[in-house]
Amino acid sequence: MKGRILFLLKVIMGIYGILIVCYGIFYLVDTFGNGLFLDWFANKFVIITSHGNTETGDLFYSQEISWSVLKDFLLKCFCAIVLFMAAVISLVIHFYTKHKVADARKEAGKLIRMYMDTENADAEALFTSRYEEIGTEMERVKTTMQRHEQILKEESRRKSDLLTYLAHDLKTPLTSVMGYLSLLREAPDMPEEQKERYVGIAFDKACRLESLLNEFFEITRYNLQEIPLEKETIDLYYMLVQMMDEFYPILSAHGNTANLHADENLRLYGDPEKLARVFNNILKNAVAYSYPDTAIEITARETDEAVEISFANKGKTIPKQKLESIFEKFFRLDEARGSNTGGAGLGLAIAKEIVEQHGGCLRAESKEELTVFCVSLPLH
Repeated sequence: MKGRILFLLKVIMGIYGILIVCYGIFYLVDTFGNGLFLDWFANKFVIITSHGNTETGDLFYSQEISWSVLKDFLLKCFCAIVLFMAAVISLVIHFYTKHKVADARKEAGKLIRMYMDTENADAEALFTSRYEEIGTEMERVKTTMQRHEQILKEESRRKSDLLTYLAHDLKTPLTSVMGYLSLLREAPDMPEEQKERYVGIAFDKACRLESLLNEFFEITRYNLQEIPLEKETIDLYYMLVQMMDEFYPILSAHGNTANLHADENLRLYGDPEKLARVFNNILKNAVAYSYPDTAIEITARETDEAVEISFANKGKTIPKQKLESIFEKFFRLDEARGSNTGGAGLGLAIAKEIVEQHGGCLRAESKEELTVFCVSLPLH
């Protein structure tokens, strides 16, 4: 309030100053210009009329002001003065506002730097009522940044741990393969039955080694490439049937079956390669965490605005706190590296990113030993 009063006083003083300057200019011109202004005024606004006396022959002169001409001139002067004053006031307001905004911006920037650089800064105490809105927004931004930083640190820790585990795990199957191959080379006359058993063990260890290497490469290349989507119309029913056929050996080995509930004419617009990866990752996860000899139910249906594909499997109920983190990178439900469910913890994170890149969403529910992953994708 005090600042506004000072501003108005400055404007009024400025106007008075302009009027005084104008009067001073008029006085100087009239005084040192030898009455030029009065002469100009008389010629412009004074009318001289002559009157003659026919009897005496005398001639008289009278002067009077032309009020219509003077009024027109004064009106024009008034308009000019008003416009001039408006222009001056506008300039004063402009420069004053610019100056105040610059000061406010500088002060706000200083407060923001102090708040962001101080670890446990109190936004309410630092930002005055004048900057209360900025303080609230900066508090939200800082909280978001800290949360993202914490997530990145956690992801980095998980990735580092996984790489350490992988480096350790790679030694075991490699040592076994080398050991059995050495035995086969050193004992060429080994009984055929024993040789076949050693070859089988070496092959299994080599497969395990390949799986670990694939996992390692998946971790190292994650987030290092951004491939644009190549969308086209997809026969969703055929894609899901083909995926189930490809998973038949894995399903059979675990004693599971997969049942599809979908319209044969169901279509979807998206990147077929990327979406196939999404469905593969979800089904792979469902198989890994399903009870043996249970069915995995795959349902696809079209709604008014989207196509929804769900994967339901019977298995241990996922705790709520883990369900909230299940789509985070490098998060694994089973922390045991030697378990059948061990993996890099990237499958569901990759699936979620691909679905969101398509403008859809991926969510999970788990209760009463039934876990459901639902993919929702826009029709167009």
